[in-house]
Amino acid sequence: MQKIDFNKGWMCKCLTREEKAYPVTLPHDAMLSEPRTQESTGEGNIGWYIGGDYEYTKNFFVPEEYKDKKVLIEFEGVYHNGEVYINGKKAAYRPYGYTNFYVNTDGFFKCGEENEIKVIAHNADQPNSRWYPGTGIYRPAYLHVGGEKYIPVNGVKIRTLSYDPARIEVVVKTSMPGEVSLKIEFEGSKVLTAIGESAEDQAIFQLDVPNAKLWDTEHPNLYTCKATFSDDEVTETFGIRELVWNPQVGMTINGKRVILRGACFHHDNGVLGACTYPEAEERKMRIFKENGYNAVRSAHYPCSKALLDACDRVGMLMMDEYVDVWYIHKTKYDYAGQLADWWREDLKDMVDKDYNHPSVIMYSTGNEVAETAQKKGIALTKDMTEHLHSLDSTRPVTCGINIFFNFLSSIGLGVYSDDKAEKSAGNAEKNAAQAEKKNAGSGKNSANEENTQGVNAKPAKKKKPVGSEFYNTLACLVGDYFMKCGATLYPCDLKTKDAYANMDIAGYNYGIFRYKHDLKKYPNRLILGSETFCKDAYSFWEIAKKNPRIIGDFVWAGWDYIGEVGDGAAEYSDYKFEDPSTRMTGGNGRIDLNGKPRAEAAYTRVAFERETGPFIAVDPVYQKEKLRLTGWQLTKALESWAWRGCNGEPAKVEVYARAAQVELFINGKSIGRKAVKKCRANFNTTYQDGEITAVSYDENGKEINRYSLQTAGSDTILQVRPEEKSVEPEGLAFVQLQYIDSKGIWKPMEKHNLKVSVENGILKGLGSPAPYVKGNYTDDTVATYYGEAMAVVRADGNGPVKVTVTDETRSYVVEIPCK
Repeated sequence: MQKIDFNKGWMCKCLTREEKAYPVTLPHDAMLSEPRTQESTGEGNIGWYIGGDYEYTKNFFVPEEYKDKKVLIEFEGVYHNGEVYINGKKAAYRPYGYTNFYVNTDGFFKCGEENEIKVIAHNADQPNSRWYPGTGIYRPAYLHVGGEKYIPVNGVKIRTLSYDPARIEVVVKTSMPGEVSLKIEFEGSKVLTAIGESAEDQAIFQLDVPNAKLWDTEHPNLYTCKATFSDDEVTETFGIRELVWNPQVGMTINGKRVILRGACFHHDNGVLGACTYPEAEERKMRIFKENGYNAVRSAHYPCSKALLDACDRVGMLMMDEYVDVWYIHKTKYDYAGQLADWWREDLKDMVDKDYNHPSVIMYSTGNEVAETAQKKGIALTKDMTEHLHSLDSTRPVTCGINIFFNFLSSIGLGVYSDDKAEKSAGNAEKNAAQAEKKNAGSGKNSANEENTQGVNAKPAKKKKPVGSEFYNTLACLVGDYFMKCGATLYPCDLKTKDAYANMDIAGYNYGIFRYKHDLKKYPNRLILGSETFCKDAYSFWEIAKKNPRIIGDFVWAGWDYIGEVGDGAAEYSDYKFEDPSTRMTGGNGRIDLNGKPRAEAAYTRVAFERETGPFIAVDPVYQKEKLRLTGWQLTKALESWAWRGCNGEPAKVEVYARAAQVELFINGKSIGRKAVKKCRANFNTTYQDGEITAVSYDENGKEINRYSLQTAGSDTILQVRPEEKSVEPEGLAFVQLQYIDSKGIWKPMEKHNLKVSVENGILKGLGSPAPYVKGNYTDDTVATYYGEAMAVVRADGNGPVKVTVTDETRSYVVEIPCK
């Protein structure tokens, strides 16, 4: 079927509040520009946005010729409970906010005249999410048009039968019997052609590929398959790779064992909100790859098509996950009440989306679903696994089970109930009423006031957490070590073993202390660290190298994200506000919200033997507070020695290295040598301007490597640096804003307020990695965080994009050429 862009010419209007309709181009996240306030009943889980229902309308001409054609409208993502109306008649409904779906227009279009399509995205029913979901049509939309003879959407399926020799199977569905031709190309050159007949509305080809270029993480070679049926041509991209998983080899790609060095991430793109943009998705995967990861987990819902395309190109393995709840709620209005009616169709749509992508190597049916401790949930585990096998036999199925929480929930701890939900909602409403009363007394309209986040606001009354949030809260209180020990208790085994028997690979959330025991007790079990703490990277890697049945590890979180602030990292007082509704992110990604690797990423690269180190990170020397870090954050140290003005102050230095010992030097003088334990060594010293150097040594005292950081000079400039040299018309440019000296050395002590303006483009997002934020990422001003921020601009195609950034003393300008 012909695929036609359907993203322009929309109007968006809030149905919950009195606001004017405004024009938008899809994808669009309506939540991103909402007020953030204690009135939010979704609270910190969604970054304190207030939520709302939105109506999207589009008027468009339907040609007369469509009368005899098959026409579908595809929506890749509508959050949530999406309703679609065509010319006033309801044409579709899809409750799950993360599933792509198709609207059959038969009987709805008026051909030869203007038509109206209306989409209603509901998100006023708070709370319904444990993280920032965004609102609206946040992924692209398309028309699919087919004549009498056409290949239906998702009608070409390609799989590898063997890699040596290289042999593939291509199945082409058709609207009726007829001749089907194939053309396989590699980098634009013809590899082979084939012609066959469609019988029973499909043609099946099994083809040998000569001189095949295989796909793997280091060699992401991609082919194209052009299938032609009558006048209809469909092009699919694929890779030749064979995936095997069993207790003897663990997991292999093309006969070679692969250990998954994975990262969990949510779908938001930081300052861009929930919107899916190809440039943002590819940028994210590229940065993950540069930091030693070879796999990602789409937590906790199916990822976008653009992200799968990026994974294929970059060479990033994908575990695509289905859902965060089954039939037990985690929030009052989440998907638990609808999953029973939709899970089969949801999973089919996920598989249709994923099938041709070589990067997808595993499906996950859920995250921390405590139902797996119950008889009903154990049966559902099996049903979902078998359903996925029927749709796709080429990939294994897992489920991320929080082992300790399965036991805790089985004895009634942290379990959702309507009574708890009502109390939680009551507390949120009481907080909202108090905020409303206070704002009324000050003459403010809280729902529409630009800045409802006063520093003197009283903290909101805390709700009682349930489900995953209960576990996260408990882990923050007692520490990650206690929680990992809890997972080793005998009842935890009893409450997980039956569900694990109903999946191909057992997903262990925070269960690393069970690995050695369970390898012996369950000799046929494949184990995956489906969610883990950063500090366990070294321990995982060492045991995985020796045990093929340890498939991999997915750290929480790989990339910082909006919302779910309850398990967030501690923050120093000069970067936080008393009003809890200013908390925007958890601050616990290995990569910060703007895409910069934190010191923890350097540790991870060393732990996974991607680099030997040494690397140096330093706690901000001027900060005197002692923070209590949660298990989801390894350190608050920064990779900087630029703490001018702090001479003589105590300094805590961390060194990451694959070595027996490391020695630390300040301005050429040794301050000590220490043994390296699990790739880390800590030094307590005194700060002096100049240069700090770490030298690593092997067991025989021979130097392996050395690494230095320097103090920045006294001069200060704002570097406005586009990440790419040019930008596509209507494409995105990511512009890093960083205070440096004339030599380019970062100055993290600089604090400034910046204002950004754009010519020949639109400012799509502006923010810093700070966990606490006043206002929104849609504002044109931002406060730097350790001297840094980022702007994302969209070119309008009318010439070079001019970005002007102004601080308290001067303006800085950069021009980005259009391609």
